[in-house]
Parts: sequence; C-alpha cells; structure tokens
Amino acid sequence: MNISKRAKDLHFSSFVVDTHCDTLMKVVNSWNPYMRRIHNIDNEIDLSQDNPGLHLDIPKMKKGGLNLQFFAVYIEPQYKPSGSLARALQGFDAFYQMLERNPELVKVTSYQDALKAKETNSPAALLAIEGGEALEGSLSSLGMMYKLGLRSLGLTWNQRNRIAEGVGDCVSGGGLTVFGRELIAEMNKLGIIVDVSHLSEPGYWDVIKYSTKPIIASHSNARAVCDHPRNLTDEQIIALAENGGVMGMNFCKPFVKSGEEVNLDDLLDHVDHIITLVGPDHIGLGSDFDGITSAPKELTDVTTIPLITQGLIDRGYDDETIEKFLGKNYLRLLKEVL
Repeated sequence: MNISKRAKDLHFSSFVVDTHCDTLMKVVNSWNPYMRRIHNIDNEIDLSQDNPGLHLDIPKMKKGGLNLQFFAVYIEPQYKPSGSLARALQGFDAFYQMLERNPELVKVTSYQDALKAKETNSPAALLAIEGGEALEGSLSSLGMMYKLGLRSLGLTWNQRNRIAEGVGDCVSGGGLTVFGRELIAEMNKLGIIVDVSHLSEPGYWDVIKYSTKPIIASHSNARAVCDHPRNLTDEQIIALAENGGVMGMNFCKPFVKSGEEVNLDDLLDHVDHIITLVGPDHIGLGSDFDGITSAPKELTDVTTIPLITQGLIDRGYDDETIEKFLGKNYLRLLKEVL
C-alpha cells in the first residue's frame, strides 16, 4: 500500500498513542544468559538502538510517527503467585534504563507531560503493568508503584488473581474480589488508569459499576467482528463508551480474524464496527507489539503504522475522526484520569 501525502501529513502532525506493547520484558529477558538462550536473543537489548528482532524501539517509534507508547511490565505465569513484585521491579528498572539512555524521551506521569511531548514532538513513554499479581495483594504496593511512575494497571492477565478472574480462568462467575473493589477506588483516587483487557466478563461489569473514572481496554478488539474471548462484546463496548473509556485495537492475528490470511483491512473492519456502534470517541491503537508472534501482514513493526492512517482515509473517514483514533481520544482520557 502506498502512503499518500495527505496520509503522511495527517499522521505525522497527529499525536499518536499506543496503549500496549511488551517490549520492556524483551529487554529484561535479554539481561539473563539463560533467558537469552530460550528466547533466541543474541545480546542485551538497548532500545535506543534499532533492533531488527523487535517490533518497537525508539528509532522505530520516531520513524513510524508514534509519539506516546504505554510500556507494559508483563508478569509471566512462572512468577505467579511468588515473585511477581520482584519481576515487576525488574520491568520498572528496564523502563528507567530506557529513559536514561534516551534523554529526549518524555516520561508521562501527567496530562501536562503528554502535552509537553506533543508540543515538542518528542517521543514519550508511560509505565504500565499487565497483571495485578505485581501488587501481591497490597494497596501499599500500588501507592509505592505510583511514586515510581506507574500510571496504568491491567487488573489481570488470563488467570485468576487476588483482584479478579482473567478471561482464561473464569470458572466461578464471580467479579471483583473485596480487594479488587478497594483497588479500583484507590486507583481512581491516585490517578492510575484501570485497564480491563484480559479481564473476565463478570469482573468487567464490576469495574464498570465501581470505577468513577474512564477506563481503557488497552489491547482488545470487537467480538462481533472476530469471536474470540479476548475481544469485547457489543454490550461491553457500549458500556465502555458510556463510561468515557477507550479501547485499543490489538494487532494479534487471532484477535483480528480467524484463519491464516489476516490483513490491514481485517483490522479496519473492527474500527468500522466500533465507530458505527458508539461513535469515534472511544477507539485507538493498542498494538500488543513484541507480545505477539504474528500481526496483519502489512503491519510488520511500528514503522508501518502510517498504513493505518492511509487505510482510514481510504475508507472515507475525515481528518478529525482519524486524529481521535490516532491519539486524541487517549489524550482526553489522560486529562480526565491522570
């Protein structure tokens, strides 16, 4: 697909936000010789350099016009329940090493930080966690992580934890635990974004009930387009919109379309469905780069995301709608939550 001048101008003048990647944990795994062997990583990873084996690094962010990336600290199953907090701190360490090696990178802990990145056209990073196991059942852990810069928390991965059940371990039909409800209240109070991707449906509905702030589904698509349990039903999407939330389109092929042949148009079918359902104010990017093994064939890494802008233009969307999708919706949410 060729990119028109209109698409280039629109894309690179917009503030582009992606709310999920797993790149930090690639960095952490590269520190350990054993982990390097089992993950086929040749050397320690420095995100200030172009890494051919990664979907995302700082040079690729610049080349692809990606302004703000949410960097997730993912708690892998082998660190649950014991070792989750220590694993999270390793991810935090990788985040701060990335900042130290890239002085132009803006650390986003407030809406004003995001505006600074926008005004200076600087790449920016927001620290997130994927898997509330990292808290080890303690609100004090949340408070300390807030002081360390945490601004978005995915309550679960696929398994059950002390907060709720994950989408892959929903057996009791229960929603948030007592601790989970306390956690939502504390996140709302502090200004930490509640992320419901990977959460079970009963847990999702409890978050809608108890959160007083807009939420995100950082990397989830529409189940009506692709019937996968990681995607949101129309009812969930409508509730997310009523909450003022935003959902990020996930590039993982099984979440986009069943079958081997998955392309950019298939991803844009989700965009069409969601905008038709709830309008253009509740949708954005949530690529899941470096956490997925395969994406729509055109979307090989972050440098290719201008193709999405071109695809939206080709489908007849106006500039304002495309700008909302690329990042304005998330900027509005950062202003309301952070």
